[in-house]
Amino acid sequence: MTALSRRRFLIISAACAATPAMASDTHWRGTALGAAASLRLVGLTDAEAAPIIAAVEGEVTRLEDIFSLYRPQSQLSRLNRDGVLTAPAPELLKVLSLSSALHQASGGAFDPSIQPLWSALATRAGPGDLATARAAVGWERVSFDAASVRLPVPGQSALTLNGIAQGAITDRIAALLRGFGLRDVLVDMGEVAAMGTRGDGAPWKVGLAAPDQRVLKRVALRDRAVATSSSLGTQLGQGFGHIITLDGPANRDRTVSVSAPDAVMADGLSTAICAVSDSQVAEILLRFPEARVELNV
Repeated sequence: MTALSRRRFLIISAACAATPAMASDTHWRGTALGAAASLRLVGLTDAEAAPIIAAVEGEVTRLEDIFSLYRPQSQLSRLNRDGVLTAPAPELLKVLSLSSALHQASGGAFDPSIQPLWSALATRAGPGDLATARAAVGWERVSFDAASVRLPVPGQSALTLNGIAQGAITDRIAALLRGFGLRDVLVDMGEVAAMGTRGDGAPWKVGLAAPDQRVLKRVALRDRAVATSSSLGTQLGQGFGHIITLDGPANRDRTVSVSAPDAVMADGLSTAICAVSDSQVAEILLRFPEARVELNV
């Protein structure tokens, strides 16, 4: 890949990084795991921008074919359908490994195997179906290695990686852009990774927003990522949020932002902290000393 000048930089969904529009701007908009994503290349010719845009589109598609719950042939969908997945992608194994660390650090609150209970609650299932769904949950019974991933109760158990996979995609897109020689980059693929600086040499400014899009705080980032989770960002019922544990859905309106060296860690931690009591937060962060809570309201 051809290296580009450090003075040329990329902004993805960078509404908070006030860069003046230029005649040579190239724009792309799409989605990543259902979240809006956009690409703006500043200071590049169309010929220089085209292979970058094509590479980003291709990589997002490849990663959705691993992590999406809604693509029938994604690796995650096939695992949930069949109860076993052979030859899992390295990206999937990395996320599963971090999920194990988060599960342990959070005392089990972070549990990607919660998907059957999530689905039962979302469809207003009755007591019997809820009990069956709870019995299928249990991260400690999920096994994985380079050869395969196996669920404990085929046909009933299922995983969701929505609380961590957007961070993984963000990191992969950031790595791809570094391969093109881009060093001053703000990537937003649902979570945010800030590399280098803005065009004026200042740190990137990122707004941390509530579910209603009110900016609650702004943080300066350089070579760091930030992720935000809100317990009631999506509601399963009146006052019940989409972040749930075996005890049920969160019913506290809570927004948590965490920064970390990479977006996948920030994403997983923001989800985990949303699911635990305030007294558990410090203990979780002891396991991840490079992370810090930027917002917890």
